[in-house]
Amino acid sequence: MEMGVMREMMVFLFTILLIMQRGDGQLVENFYSSTCPNVESIVNRVVSTKFSQTFVTIPATLRLFFHDCFIEGCDASVLIQSPNGDAEKDAPDNLSLAGDGFDTVVQAKQAVEAQCPGVVSCADILAIAARDVVVLAGGAPFSVELGRRDGLVSRASSVKGNLPEPTFNLDELNQMFAKHGAHTLGFSHCDRLANRIYSFSSSSPVDPSLDPAYAQQLMQSCPRNVDPQIAINMDPVTPRTFDNMYYQNLVAGKGLFTSDQVLFTDASSQPTVNDFARNPLDFNAAFATAMRKLGRVGVKTGNQGEIRRDCTAFN
Repeated sequence: MEMGVMREMMVFLFTILLIMQRGDGQLVENFYSSTCPNVESIVNRVVSTKFSQTFVTIPATLRLFFHDCFIEGCDASVLIQSPNGDAEKDAPDNLSLAGDGFDTVVQAKQAVEAQCPGVVSCADILAIAARDVVVLAGGAPFSVELGRRDGLVSRASSVKGNLPEPTFNLDELNQMFAKHGAHTLGFSHCDRLANRIYSFSSSSPVDPSLDPAYAQQLMQSCPRNVDPQIAINMDPVTPRTFDNMYYQNLVAGKGLFTSDQVLFTDASSQPTVNDFARNPLDFNAAFATAMRKLGRVGVKTGNQGEIRRDCTAFN
């Protein structure tokens, strides 16, 4: 089943464009031109094969990139497996990360190692794979900056409080995303939105900012006492396509979480929402900018990191 709170990246795209602080790290597009010139085509073949087997590859890989970069920076620390269950991926906020994302990166790393052993970091492979799934879902292609090294630390304790919550207001979103550099497809669980349709306030059980018809649709998909792990589409219109429908939904009162809808109801962010809703080219360009910026966050270079032989374990 396709799962994951994928709208996080779409909210991130919006807020990072408002803030646009300088990203971290020194990366270049042709980093492996002499040491592993075919790395992007190798990764693309693996990602495309994986996608042909399951659509989950797309949201799972994109979300994995987002969660990795937000904790310790873009250093593949989220991929580490710990025998003690205390690595990043073991944190409660990361338990819903779909296995297909991890598997995509591991397979891509194995394919790259077969041709360029000890050269390409898992962090760079994840960044390339994230771009590739965007294109496979219908998004515009963009160049990926490379040169990351894999991190040497992965702690579950680093995760709490460092990922956005579905109830955040615009100020909280801005604070969360101020230091991070971007999605528009995926799924969420019923327990993440139940308060908006059953217990929003004492005077209004249903969030009044929700389109009434959409609220009824959510109630049908997520009746009271339903299994909290039941998944629903983030985008009720084009759930498997990378497009600007997320913003069109916000204009129509169909933001899944309060932290979605606030982007339209807040006067400071509404003009940008309207622009992205009307102009898909503006959205695509902004998304590429945000993805590149996200990929620069907390980058390790030189002796700050390593090139892992196995993405799931430190050397």
